[in-house]
Amino acid sequence: METSLIALKVVYAANILVAGYVGALSLFAPRLAERWVFSRSATPSPSMTVAGALWLGIAVLSGLGLFRPLPFCAVLVLQLVYKGSWLLAAALPALLPRSAGPFPWPMAGFFLVWCVVLPFVIPFRHLFGP
Repeated sequence: METSLIALKVVYAANILVAGYVGALSLFAPRLAERWVFSRSATPSPSMTVAGALWLGIAVLSGLGLFRPLPFCAVLVLQLVYKGSWLLAAALPALLPRSAGPFPWPMAGFFLVWCVVLPFVIPFRHLFGP
């Protein structure tokens, strides 16, 4: 099944909006990010700004992807890998009964949706051949 360029552009547009917003907040307004992005589960730190820089970079590359969808689709693979890894290493253990404290469940939900959607949108044949 060939990937639709329209679907790629929709995903890139969503990245610009969401990753751009959370990236800018995490990088330039970490106190707001603590509340709105991380659900008070993290305090402002260099790690938060690194995440913000990553998300802002994804937004910028997605902006370029709007104009050249196929050459920039590797950024979607990066998202699938890091979001999936985070879900397995952080969100899944947080579901265990012994885990306590605040957790960014809205972020986990968004990451889960993205991990379900991206495999249907990423043009793997374009990236890795037939």
